[in-house]
Amino acid sequence: MFVPGHLHRERLLASEGISAYCVDVYYEVRHDPDQGAMMHFRMCGHVAGREFTESFAMHRDTAYNFASLLGKIAQRQGLPAGHGPIMAHHDEYDAMFADIRQQLAVKPGEAVNLDHLEQDRL
Repeated sequence: MFVPGHLHRERLLASEGISAYCVDVYYEVRHDPDQGAMMHFRMCGHVAGREFTESFAMHRDTAYNFASLLGKIAQRQGLPAGHGPIMAHHDEYDAMFADIRQQLAVKPGEAVNLDHLEQDRL
């Protein structure tokens, strides 16, 4: 389920090598005096009965890469590669992507600071 600022995913029964999980992703824009607008993410929930919470921030110009970082968190928490909570329903990924771009007022074709790609890693 997606609403602006929040994505909820759950799989109540384990099957096919995928653990049961319940994951929420929350995100919001925060303004840093030195970095400007930053998108802050918090991913929390449980995978195979183990609870977790992880947070990170991304620069305005590289926040479009959020699915990669959320996928890495999902893997670290025990979900197999390719089975993270973001890509399971591509229509909701598209809506989240559009919401993030709108919140950050990012326009297609804007320049990306390549140093930010290096900095915005887990």
